[in-house]
Amino acid sequence: MTDAIRQAPMTKGEREDLQRLIRQREKVLKSAAKQRSAELIADFENQMGSEFSFDDDAVWERAAKATKHEVARAQKLIAARCRELGIPDRFAPSLDLVWRHRGYDNLVKVRREELRLMARTQVEAIERKATVQIELSCLDAQTKIAVAGLASDAARQFIERLPSVEALMPLLSFPEIADQADPPIAEQLVSPNALRQQRYRDRQKALRNGSKALRKAAGGDSGTAAESATDSDSASAGGRS
Repeated sequence: MTDAIRQAPMTKGEREDLQRLIRQREKVLKSAAKQRSAELIADFENQMGSEFSFDDDAVWERAAKATKHEVARAQKLIAARCRELGIPDRFAPSLDLVWRHRGYDNLVKVRREELRLMARTQVEAIERKATVQIELSCLDAQTKIAVAGLASDAARQFIERLPSVEALMPLLSFPEIADQADPPIAEQLVSPNALRQQRYRDRQKALRNGSKALRKAAGGDSGTAAESATDSDSASAGGRS
């Protein structure tokens, strides 16, 4: 009894309810993807605008204190040498090292703009990928629900024969792109009418080139006479017509 209940097919009302639920889920997930994109951009801005103090980390603090001691000792050597050289204290050079709270990439404005552009481009790509995955998952769920309500084998076979994206968009072939296909890939992308016109123009051009080559081979005067005779015949034929 339990197995029979478990294997009972879905009713029409159940399928309709599930279809509505899936459509609503797709809509909500797409909105969530847009919200997630905004959160990613905000998080990146926070990272780029972060400032770090030397005492935020124990290792940084020890390094800063050690550096400060060495700088003070070096400054004493510089001051002593300045007195030996007769340089007044107010003109004497000095040595100083400071802790920078920000790095180059988040300090220079031009670099920050470059990073913003890269971050936005990356987030847009992530959102588009997420949107496609949402649509595919919802379509898969809708397909399973529809198949569950099909009664005939013909209807199920129809669903199974629907092509996938991979079948509609196969991998590129270098020989085809390099015009080694028959017909060349460039011709395959042109409409049949435009292709016929292009082939007609190519044939006419070849005929004209062949005629010119024959006249040139016949010689200068002979070629001129032949051309004149041809022109006269054409004119006479035109008059008779």
